[in-house]
Amino acid sequence: MKTFHWKAVWGVAALCWGMAVSAQGVLERVTVGGKLVLAYRESSVPFSYVDAGKPLGYAVELCQRIAEVVRKKTGRKDMEVEFVPVTSANRMETIEKGRADMECGSTTNNAERRQVVAFTVPHFITGARLLVPAQSNVDRIEDLSGKKLVSTKGTTPLKAVQQINRERLLQINIVEAPDHARAVEMVEKGEADAFAMDDVLLYGLASNRPNPAALKVVGKFITTEPLAIMLPKNDPAFKKVVDDEMRRLITSREIYPIYDKWFAQPIPPSNRALNLPVSYLLRDFWRYPTDQVPF
Repeated sequence: MKTFHWKAVWGVAALCWGMAVSAQGVLERVTVGGKLVLAYRESSVPFSYVDAGKPLGYAVELCQRIAEVVRKKTGRKDMEVEFVPVTSANRMETIEKGRADMECGSTTNNAERRQVVAFTVPHFITGARLLVPAQSNVDRIEDLSGKKLVSTKGTTPLKAVQQINRERLLQINIVEAPDHARAVEMVEKGEADAFAMDDVLLYGLASNRPNPAALKVVGKFITTEPLAIMLPKNDPAFKKVVDDEMRRLITSREIYPIYDKWFAQPIPPSNRALNLPVSYLLRDFWRYPTDQVPF
């Protein structure tokens, strides 16, 4: 009976401590000596990944820029920055539960997720497009009428092209591939006329093929997904610091060379370039940078 009593007491104490930590804002915690915790992905190239045991990538670099602003804002030049790995399964919980202050990855900002976390200004906008042979005349999904289109099983792009095919009566022969690699191979071997997938993945997949020049990415976005750094939901002071710095990077155009570093130049570990220019959607969105997205 006593054992149960003390377990209950310690449980309540731990709960109260957790609530106190979560109630304390990030800036307030850092000001009194706390560290800034950045969550990263291990294989979300080129946004957030690990090379030689070190987290790096486009989103990681943006988070590091923001960390410098936090140092100045709090007056803590000796502020420690800690990196913690997350997966697609636990990334939201890590932020929601206060185990990290920013998630530096490739997470889509949408209405469902905004119920439990917050997001800053998007650093990337992606969506499904088409990978075709370099000599192909296909330029949009309508050009595939009567032809074969492959997409990866269980993905959002597959569902999107199936819906478009039904609604527009395009009569496209849509087939499923077990993985991205097989889908690319089908296009290379002429077993499919196009591969529908998020364009950032298509550029990455093409850049790692034996002959990248034999493939090209075409068409307008079939789906649209704004990617942004994820933040705690109820910390407006910290969010303002992050939002202000993201807007400054964008409006000053400082973000463009950072983008080019990760998307247009050779990057580790393969030291190949993705050759992915700033999309027209992202360029237009950055004209008036905001954390408000209609998704």
